[in-house]
Amino acid sequence: MCACSGKQIEKINGVSFVGSPERASQAHVDAIVSINADYASVMPYGFIREPDTPEIIFDTDRQWFGETRMGARQYVELLHANGIRVMIKPHLWIWRGMFTGDMKMETEADWQRLEASYREFILNYADLARETGADMFCIGTELEEFVKARPAFWEGLIADIRERYRGKLTYAANWDEYTRTPFWEDLDYIGIDAYFPLSESRDPGLEEMRAGWQKWKTEIRELSLELDRPVLFTEYGYRSMDYTAKKPWLVDRNDERVNLGAQAEAQRALFEEFWREPWFAGGFVWKWFLHHPVSGGPGDNRFTPQNKPAEKVLREYYGRF
Repeated sequence: MCACSGKQIEKINGVSFVGSPERASQAHVDAIVSINADYASVMPYGFIREPDTPEIIFDTDRQWFGETRMGARQYVELLHANGIRVMIKPHLWIWRGMFTGDMKMETEADWQRLEASYREFILNYADLARETGADMFCIGTELEEFVKARPAFWEGLIADIRERYRGKLTYAANWDEYTRTPFWEDLDYIGIDAYFPLSESRDPGLEEMRAGWQKWKTEIRELSLELDRPVLFTEYGYRSMDYTAKKPWLVDRNDERVNLGAQAEAQRALFEEFWREPWFAGGFVWKWFLHHPVSGGPGDNRFTPQNKPAEKVLREYYGRF
């Protein structure tokens, strides 16, 4: 659907379904259904030793089940059996958790090796998306230097994926990358991992965070209308801690004080600003673990909304839209 048609786009009320060492069970999916989610991203992984290493290692018996092809298939099939649509969203992990957006080769030969390795990795999962009838496929996650350095490769890769898979396509650009991504018009959605800074406050309130969205929202809307593509938050979320909206992308092990209310209000601000917009397609909260009863909780300062006030906010807005 045209992003600027003025019609209401059906919202994607999604969760980022974290790969586990084990198979998913019906109880794991029941928890997703209970918050009115209707979409999940399934995230198989490939691994790279260093940011300048051209070889991607994937689908090995040393990985967790949910991060492999077999595991992704089992997750997709179970989610589909429950009426939940699926985006297959392959990720790369660089040793020690280094940022994938900085991945950059030193020589032309290494760039070509990386291209060959990435093509094998991503087409493997595009084939899985076709085989399982996945509803959407994400061609990459936060790979700015790779995209910037090798635009012709990405153009060809998208064409190759289209030949294999007929569903919707997106790319998960980091929040400070998406305006420079060159191939949005070749995809169906402008995908953004939406960790935009909104407030410097320790304990920001709802209106402060809504105000913090305004400049970013204007930029996002303008790009959507210019390119005639709806915007999808391929990831969104906040940690349940003080200063949650200052640098929402932080994944460190800091011991900031748990702040459940700030996380809940940050999510509410995002829903209030975006979910009614006709050019906005919805998003996938980061992140949702299989074992719901023991995930998150009142002492946890990490991203998951599970067993926190933020879960009630999700249930409310996902039920509303």
